[in-house]
Amino acid sequence: MELQVSPVKKTALAQGIPVVQPEKIKNNPELRAQLEAIHPDAILVVAYGRIIPQWMLDLPRHGNINLHGSLLPKYRGAAPIQWAVANGEVVTGVTTMHLDAGLDTGDMLLAQVVPIGQEETAVDVYECLAAVGAELMVRTLRELEAGCLFPQVQDHSLATLAPILTREDGLMDFTRTAKQLYDRWRGFQPWPGAHTTLRGKKLIAHKVHVAAETSHGEPGELMVRGDLMMVRCADATVLAFDEVQTEGKRRMSAAEFLHGYQVKSGERLGL
Repeated sequence: MELQVSPVKKTALAQGIPVVQPEKIKNNPELRAQLEAIHPDAILVVAYGRIIPQWMLDLPRHGNINLHGSLLPKYRGAAPIQWAVANGEVVTGVTTMHLDAGLDTGDMLLAQVVPIGQEETAVDVYECLAAVGAELMVRTLRELEAGCLFPQVQDHSLATLAPILTREDGLMDFTRTAKQLYDRWRGFQPWPGAHTTLRGKKLIAHKVHVAAETSHGEPGELMVRGDLMMVRCADATVLAFDEVQTEGKRRMSAAEFLHGYQVKSGERLGL
């Protein structure tokens, strides 16, 4: 919970490059004057969750270039990496694009496909895309300067949205299949994660996996076998809990939890 200097700022200061951190940019005459004096060839925008004013969009000759964490026009919005993983996608990628007044609607420049491992979380994919995206941005700038890059209009009919995450997105719905719940757990790391309730108290699922077996029964019904804690899901699929945490208590293995709380088969989650 400590404020830290970003790697970009550290590098800039080490190279003697001025760093400006305005609280706002839309109505900021001082910042506008600074940028107009520089008259940049391009402005790079990465992970900036606010609207870029029109005067800034119009300023550089190569435009405002954004690095987006998906293969546009799929997964436009605030959480493209998280929703791609949560929806069980096996590939994603990064796209460089020209910013316009819309939400991720500008013309595309370059894209790079990146596979998603079956056990990778959104955190894993984010780190991979950051490295790939940095190289793609450098390549984009080089090709723009060389005049060999031609923007491509997005097919807006193919657009899907990746809205900002809420705490409710982490609520486990056992009418989904075990695979769907597992993918959502992967996608919603580190927040909002995955959680449900047991005996009226919140239960956080820190680590889960899809069980190899199938079992017909009521979704949300627990199955306890020795040290194994599992729950019935849709289509007779079964999700196994590896690490859990109940409110006010420490994180623990499923085996510890079962022994400590005397959890029995037939108890229901989500009630």
